[in-house]
Order: sequence, then structure tokens, then C-alpha cells
Amino acid sequence: MRVKLNIWRQSHAQAPGKLVPYEVDGVSDHMSFLEMLDVVNEGLIERGDEPVAFDHDCREGICGACSQVIDGVPHGPHERTTTCQLHLRSFSDGDSITIEPWRAQAFPVVKDLVVDRSAFDRIMAAGGYVSVHTGSAPDGNAVLIGKPVAERAMDAAECIGCGACVAACPNASAMLFVAAKVTQLALLPQGHPEREQRVQAMVAQMEHEGFGSCTNHGECEAVCPKGIPLDFIGKLNRELLRAGAKQAAAG
Repeated sequence: MRVKLNIWRQSHAQAPGKLVPYEVDGVSDHMSFLEMLDVVNEGLIERGDEPVAFDHDCREGICGACSQVIDGVPHGPHERTTTCQLHLRSFSDGDSITIEPWRAQAFPVVKDLVVDRSAFDRIMAAGGYVSVHTGSAPDGNAVLIGKPVAERAMDAAECIGCGACVAACPNASAMLFVAAKVTQLALLPQGHPEREQRVQAMVAQMEHEGFGSCTNHGECEAVCPKGIPLDFIGKLNRELLRAGAKQAAAG
């Protein structure tokens, strides 16, 4: 199988970038997309050229590190699939494929296809946690949680923080990511003591990082590899309004 690649090359955030054509021959349609990029890099190294920098870790669709825009779609053409789960059988012999990094002001390019997503880490540090007393682990059944609530919280917890929602959104909004994290903790009793300050702090940090506003385009849900639903953004907005109302009532 032969494919023609147009890969974004950029040495660092301040350097100009451009799409560079590459042709790779003899790859198997059973290969994953990242394995194909490994073959490209092996050839570049053998020729003494700089290999293409790209993020990866688990290669099992768990970590979300493999952030690439493939033919204009974050993580590629298949729904609920990360780049590492995409295989060359999804393409045809002779296809031309364009590979770019996430495009967002809050995700500056580090090199080639690698972007700095530490803005997500700072949002989580602002409030995406619960404060607990140290000591031995509490009994798993000490706090009873109904099955519907537990399942809904688990749906929110599936977010892997890959940033595909930001890359797909025309406003580069991080609302779906923040909504998933806020919703997960707002649903569980362990998250209730810090419920109001959490949502206000995380939204404030999101805005500080330079992410855009949500205007309900829905691209975020469409490209999310874990299928995080758009209605979690509604939950985030309700939590924010609730926190503001309680703050105003308290004077």
C-alpha cells in the first residue's frame, strides 16, 4: 500500500510552519496510523533528516496523547476513535492524507504535530479535584450512590482530555472538556463541599487561558473519541448560575 502524506512541519512555536509532502510505500493496511508514521520516521532517520515529532503514549485509545488533525478532522474520519486506533484500512492505496496539529491559541505548537496542552492541566489544578482527609482509604460502600447517578458520573469521567473538542470548535472552546470535569464531581456527593467554588474557578481559568466561548456548533461532541455528550455543557452552565446565585444570596 502506498500513501502520500502532507505533514505539518514546524521547528518551534515562533517559527513559520508549512506542509511538507512525503510518500510512503509498502505499508500494510493492518498498520495503525501511528505505526505508519513510525515507518516514515525510520526512513527520515536513515536519510539523515529530522523525524516528524508527534505525541503518543498508550496507543490503546486511553491517554488521548495522539492528537492529530487528519484531513481536517481531529483524530481522523471515524467516530469515537483516537488517532492510535485509526488503521490504514480506513484509507485507499494512493490516497493523499493531510496531517496537522491541533489549531488553537491556547495550544501553542511545540514542534511539528506536538502542541502544549498544559492549559488543561491548569484548569484542572484550579478546581478539578476534591479535598479529603488523609489516612486509610474509606470503605467503598460508606457513601451510597444511586446507579443512575453513578453511571452519569462515569459518562463524564470518560473524558480523556485529548483536546479534540478544542481543535474542532470554530471558537477553540474548551467548554466540553470543562463541562465533563465539572459534571463528574458535581454529581457525586464527594464533590459537593467545593461545588460552587470549583465551577467558578475552572471557568475563570478556562477564560484566562484564552479558550473561546461556546456557540453550540456541536463539533466538539462529533469528534470526541469518548462520545462526551453536548448536554454536559448545559449542566456546566446550570452549575455556574447556581454558584452565582448562592454567592449573591450570601451577600
